Amino acid sequence: MRELVTPEGIRLGITLASRGARFGALALDLVIIGLVMILSTILMVYLFGSVIGFERGLDGEGGGGTGSLQQLIAIVWIVFMFLLRSAYFLFFELGPRGATPGKRLTGIRIAARDGGRLTAEMVIARNLLRDIELFLPIVFIASAGAQSGPGWTAAGAWFAIFLLFPLLNRDVLRAGDVIAGTWVVERPRRKLEQALSASAPAPVQAARRKLWRVGRRKGESESEVPVRSGGPRYRFDEAELAVYGEYELQTLERVLRENRQASIEPVYFAIADKIGRNDGYNDERAFLEDYYTQLRARLEAGMRMGRRKADKFSDAG
Repeated sequence: MRELVTPEGIRLGITLASRGARFGALALDLVIIGLVMILSTILMVYLFGSVIGFERGLDGEGGGGTGSLQQLIAIVWIVFMFLLRSAYFLFFELGPRGATPGKRLTGIRIAARDGGRLTAEMVIARNLLRDIELFLPIVFIASAGAQSGPGWTAAGAWFAIFLLFPLLNRDVLRAGDVIAGTWVVERPRRKLEQALSASAPAPVQAARRKLWRVGRRKGESESEVPVRSGGPRYRFDEAELAVYGEYELQTLERVLRENRQASIEPVYFAIADKIGRNDGYNDERAFLEDYYTQLRARLEAGMRMGRRKADKFSDAG
């Protein structure tokens, strides 16, 4: 367990991903990349083989254009494989989930160690270091020759240094994490509404589900569907909800799920100060629950219309 402090000064408890989970995620991602490479190669060979056959049919058996076409195919294949290997991690880790398919399957994700938003610079830096960690030894062997003892020794030593690096620090950081200012944490598995409704009596849970379904049938937005008997205690207008985005929603979800007063109070004061409200004092959790529900409804409605607001710094919303 570690304590993460957001730029607003809010302290949140997080759990670092284990070494086994990180290794498993990397193995899954490499398997996925390998399968995509194999299937893409087979498809490319089939498609370009058909083109070559067509060219030979036009030029005769000794068509002079075939050699040039084969060189072009080889260049396209090399460029595609390089982009696939490099862009795979960047594409998924720059997304809103901050996780590749392998990380999602093992329940982990990347986070910034300073508590702020995960930036493109961080993701690019940690993935450039991965190339140095994993693929530079291959250059050693290729330069020295497959039969070279010193080449294999240098490659083995290089692998050992970087593979042992996560074992030698308490935060399980690889070299890329140190340079980029990131760490890998466990991703929360439960949705907030499940956590909130779990403590409510069964009749209240049933009433909430019924009200939710009725509201959806009437075409109401989620902010208009009551989450408590008698409706939400606090209502927020468009301007108050437009302040925050998906990143802040996830942070608020984590705070409410953990239900620690030491986190709830500073989060309440940060939000109340930002939107200019003070009517939730001494009723902070109810205030945050209603704000979470209505903010989530607004963001989901925006996504259905093709608009997304990643965080409070984003203009799209």
